[in-house]
Amino acid sequence: MFARNGFQNVAEKIRLGRFLLDRFAKPDIERFTPAERMRMAFEELGPTFVKLGQVLATRPDLVPEDFVEEFKKLHDQASSVSFEEIEHTLRAQFGADISSVFRSIDEQPLAAASIAQVHRAILVDGTEVVVKVQRPGIEKIINDDVNVLYYIAELLQRYVSEARPFNPVAIVDEFFRTLELETNFILEANNIRRFQENFKNDPTIQIPRVYFELSGRKVLVLEKLEGIPLSQAASLDQPDVDRLQIMRNGLRAYFKQVFKDGVFHGDLHAGNLFIQPGNRIGMIDFGIVGRLNRRTQDAIANMFVALYTEDYERLAYEYVELAPYNEAMSLDEFAKDLKNLLAPHFGLTLKNVDLGRLLMDSTAVAAKHRLVLPAELLLFFKSVVTVEGMGRLIMEDFNLLDHALEFAEELVRTRYSPDRMKEEVAIFARDSSTLLKGLPRHLKQAIRKIGHPSFAMRISLVELEELKRSVETSSNLLFLGLVIAGLIIGASMSVSTRVYPLVFNLPWTSALLFGLACVLSMVAFYNYIRK
Repeated sequence: MFARNGFQNVAEKIRLGRFLLDRFAKPDIERFTPAERMRMAFEELGPTFVKLGQVLATRPDLVPEDFVEEFKKLHDQASSVSFEEIEHTLRAQFGADISSVFRSIDEQPLAAASIAQVHRAILVDGTEVVVKVQRPGIEKIINDDVNVLYYIAELLQRYVSEARPFNPVAIVDEFFRTLELETNFILEANNIRRFQENFKNDPTIQIPRVYFELSGRKVLVLEKLEGIPLSQAASLDQPDVDRLQIMRNGLRAYFKQVFKDGVFHGDLHAGNLFIQPGNRIGMIDFGIVGRLNRRTQDAIANMFVALYTEDYERLAYEYVELAPYNEAMSLDEFAKDLKNLLAPHFGLTLKNVDLGRLLMDSTAVAAKHRLVLPAELLLFFKSVVTVEGMGRLIMEDFNLLDHALEFAEELVRTRYSPDRMKEEVAIFARDSSTLLKGLPRHLKQAIRKIGHPSFAMRISLVELEELKRSVETSSNLLFLGLVIAGLIIGASMSVSTRVYPLVFNLPWTSALLFGLACVLSMVAFYNYIRK
């Protein structure tokens, strides 16, 4: 499929055979850009590759900008499968007689995607629910496609030197883990339970109830939410719905997830939000969830403050703190590049600039400086993009940074609150106590080890390995030189002895010693040039 869309050169590099490539290549494919051709190939290869393209569209640190823009055009469009096929999955979950669980099921799906589709249903007690059912055979399709991806990634890593810095195999690993989470509805049900707990005291947010006793790995039964999806224009024209209040409620819920709960909805687009009378918001589809530890939460808060105050050195420092240590990275150069990217947009509103897009672009700048950012931070930046998209639907002129700053400053203040300080002091005391309790025992073992007659300390310095090899080679050459010199001296002394027979008018002993010296000289010369 890649060859059909004009990537013969890549297929040749990974040894897939030119005789096949010319046969399957599309006519006039060269008139499309490489990014367009890659998107077309992903669309033809099916749902797994479409999802891979969607994931890569959120990774400007790995993919060139023109490819990111093309991959954004990939949509999870899938035709619905017949209800007869879906019924097989339902029978596997509930038994042959599904009427003992459902009074009725609407055979026309509410929505269809590449992994699952959703149907309205009524339980035997009259409760209205929605049933999310995994598409039959999708796990086998995904496994087969991912195996192909692994094979291609290994070939790219082996034969295409330009691909090695991006670690194609690691990208496929991360993608496969994401798909595993999305195809296990038990995990999604647990995510929903967690969000219900986090928002149980918030009357403005509704999370659907999960019927755990009816749900499984391939079937998820949920409470049916009232309201109209935000993706429909009528959602904001309902009576008793105020746009500004909806905006405030939605932002408060979003930043609560990020800065307080540490668990946020990773796919918060307009189709997953239901606007309800009374300015309530319902959330659905919790297959993708981001999790932030305290360190990352604090870093995000500091990033927003740094953006607002145009403190690019501080912003660069937060990136560096989250990434693994890299001694080749220059903080000053990184801060300068961030300033060049962000400064021209400072002060503009959402109508004129995309904060999420700038944050995503900043990850490409980080990659340029060889910083590997955590996946949860990139998922958060992607969620900012979707939140801004919803902001445009509600209010044309809206500055996300102003609202984010309110919550970020609150987090910075609570960092030094008495409760937070007590908790951190308690953690410090616990760790210190554990260290002090174990210190005498470990110190005693260390003293016994040092005092043992056979004790030897081994120090290995990577930088000295090359010096060690050079010294060994030089020592060998020096030894050969001394042997050769001795042979030459011995041969010269034996010339005057006139020992017969003569070889080349020389006593045979002298000729033998000169010959050995010549052979050893060639050996020494070979070792020298090989070094």
